[in-house]
Amino acid sequence: MKILLLDLDSLRPDHLGCYGYQRNTSPNIDKVAAEGIRFDQYYTSDAPCFPSRSALMTGRFGIHNGVVGHGGTAADVRYEGINRDFHDKLSSESFPALFRKAGMRTALVSPFGERHSAWTFYAGFNEIYNTGKSGMESAEEVTPVVLDWIERNADQDDWMLYVNYWDPHTPYRAPEAFGNPFKDEPLPEWITAEVLEAHKKKAGPHGAREINMYNSDTSPRFPRHPGEITSMEDLRTMIDGYDSGVRHMDDHIGLIFQLLEQKGIMEELVIIITADHGENMGELGIYGEHATADQGTCRIPMIMRWPGQQSGITDTQLHYHLDLLPTMADLLNLKPAPSWDGISYANTVSSGKEEGREYLVVSQCAHVCQRSVRFGDWLYIRTYHDGFHLFDKEMLFNLTEDVYEQNNLAKERRDLCKEAVYLLNEWHDDMMQTMNHDVDPLWTVMKEGGPYHAKGHLPMYVERLKQTGRGEAAAELMRRHPREFA
Repeated sequence: MKILLLDLDSLRPDHLGCYGYQRNTSPNIDKVAAEGIRFDQYYTSDAPCFPSRSALMTGRFGIHNGVVGHGGTAADVRYEGINRDFHDKLSSESFPALFRKAGMRTALVSPFGERHSAWTFYAGFNEIYNTGKSGMESAEEVTPVVLDWIERNADQDDWMLYVNYWDPHTPYRAPEAFGNPFKDEPLPEWITAEVLEAHKKKAGPHGAREINMYNSDTSPRFPRHPGEITSMEDLRTMIDGYDSGVRHMDDHIGLIFQLLEQKGIMEELVIIITADHGENMGELGIYGEHATADQGTCRIPMIMRWPGQQSGITDTQLHYHLDLLPTMADLLNLKPAPSWDGISYANTVSSGKEEGREYLVVSQCAHVCQRSVRFGDWLYIRTYHDGFHLFDKEMLFNLTEDVYEQNNLAKERRDLCKEAVYLLNEWHDDMMQTMNHDVDPLWTVMKEGGPYHAKGHLPMYVERLKQTGRGEAAAELMRRHPREFA
């Protein structure tokens, strides 16, 4: 058996043709989707990058593995402590270790371990190729490494190759020579001039006035990435920059597929295409960032093409990305590890029978501290630290009618908020009862001063808000976060 897994950083499913996007961003990915299964309601359990990939590699929620942020105590996988054996659990229960148990050689093309000092990300791989720029790579720097590995190994049996592309991640970095395939295509209809005007008045990092987190600085190295969005033309730069990154990456994925065809193994190859998280493009007034526990950030693509299994179907059930581990175990005729939190959907792959979860709880503690509940048509978001966005403590969105999260219905639908809080508490009780620790790492982040990307920035940001005509927001942030000025 041969498996190729493409982990495409910051990729929104609704910016892919196979998920209904009107722009031609992903012809090569779309072809694989047509031959396999497309999962429509697939979410990371923990956002953004490091928490998401830690959950995938360990098979455990962040609340269990300890990684929910990008700094401080909650940016390290928990030690096993007194119960640690000669080998730790990652040596036998990590995602790549699963394939090792199946007798497969595992190879990784990614700089991710270095980017976040996430050395546990490497556990279980036989071969590791660090592309060397800590996540600032463009596709033309990644693809040659992948092609070289395929040239040397395509004719071998039993391997799993995990490839990490970064082009949809900020700053958008498709080469200038690539041009703009979308310069004459319409922008998203929902971001009208009126909506953009409202976004310009908002406070918060990565808002329309501060694309560069807390300021509007730009870099000549990344002309596709604006410093702020003050006009519809700026909005075009932002959207086209992201979509060009997706298309540039897809072209390079096409080069990989072309070589696999030449090697005569494309027909037998299992292909999995997914992401660590999405990318807000106006949701909650945020652009070009994955900073919240919402739909834009936490819904991810999942496409699986498995020769001999189901093809050309769409699954609409709720799944976490960490459900992939027990699913693969089932499909490889292996027992799932006892530490995993996932639930297998192997029957969907083999028979088309849909089986998912009743609800999901997703977390974000790197930019804000939030947990959200995805249930029915609804997304409920509970905010513990607003990351200086002035979010309401409770937000509720009907994703059938308001997928871009413009109308917070929390005050009008208290009944649904109460239902969501009940589900959140049920999940939390289960999480706390099924681990050896007695600390929720979300509260570790809070006690250590708040999300990593918020700590220490407020005094400077308040001054910027005052200088840019948003003094009212500055005053409210000072009221909400007095300890930042202590």
